[in-house]
Amino acid sequence: MRKFLILGALATTTACGGGGKVSGDVGQACMDAGRRDASPALCTCVQQVANRTLSSRDQSRAVAFFDDPQLAQDTRQSDRSSDEAFWGRYKAFTELATEICQPVTLG
Repeated sequence: MRKFLILGALATTTACGGGGKVSGDVGQACMDAGRRDASPALCTCVQQVANRTLSSRDQSRAVAFFDDPQLAQDTRQSDRSSDEAFWGRYKAFTELATEICQPVTLG
């Protein structure tokens, strides 16, 4: 299943081509964060992975981490079961986005 997800995301990313405008809250937060490697292609890829792995609610929560890294740390260390469940989903998203989207930065 994971290979299918990766191949589907790669095909979508390749088809997209990073036309300059990034849509989605996660993709826009990626662009707005001011990181050196951020590009429309990379941030579009990250958004596409978010669309496949995170609910809309989880995406909204993840966007807050771009503005407040301490919030991410607090969530990771929280003992609340809802935070632990979210962190598991968020970690899976970041690992998959790293795996899939990293080639975009090399191109």
